[in-house]
Amino acid sequence: MTSHQHPTEKMMFQLTLRRRGISDQAVLRTMEEVPRELFVDEADREGAYRDTALPIACGQTISQPFVVAYMTEQLQLQKKHRVLEIGAGSGYQAAVLSRLAGQVLTIERYRKLADTARARLEKLGCHNVEVMLADGLNLPANIGPFDRIIVTAAMEQLPENLVDRLEVGGILIAPVGPHQGVQTLVRLTRTEAGINRKELVEVRFVPALPGVAREL
Repeated sequence: MTSHQHPTEKMMFQLTLRRRGISDQAVLRTMEEVPRELFVDEADREGAYRDTALPIACGQTISQPFVVAYMTEQLQLQKKHRVLEIGAGSGYQAAVLSRLAGQVLTIERYRKLADTARARLEKLGCHNVEVMLADGLNLPANIGPFDRIIVTAAMEQLPENLVDRLEVGGILIAPVGPHQGVQTLVRLTRTEAGINRKELVEVRFVPALPGVAREL
């Protein structure tokens, strides 16, 4: 814990997650262990543990802790799972995933964010995470399949080529809806018979954009 953080803030952080319905002990423990203050800008470190999204470079955000915990809980992660994340951002969600899954591949379209996330994850010892600079809406053909897929940017609809990379028994979770406004968190489960779709809660994410961003 840095000098910026007060134990009471960390306690409130855990209490808020529990109060809002997060009950998976492994997820709660992981949220407590991953130092969120390392993933926010210097100016925002004071508020790192508040239950709110914060701005990061390239016009992106680090999701609010509840949303990170909720999406992680919905994935029902096991140590044997290979996970794909679309939208590395700060690297915070990947750091959480790395403690609960076997392997994590996180895709980022902004080089600056990818490089920063990679450095943070290495510093934390998250050696089972690979950060790839690529277009999350047009994935390289040679990656996959995955046991779990998590999308951390709003998609107006789920691309077929993303859903196709889900193993049988796999779970995909993504915010689906208009780029400007409210999206619905959708959970897809692939069974032998096909895809089951369940709508969960309303969320707000920055839009998933095509292509790898030009240098900022």
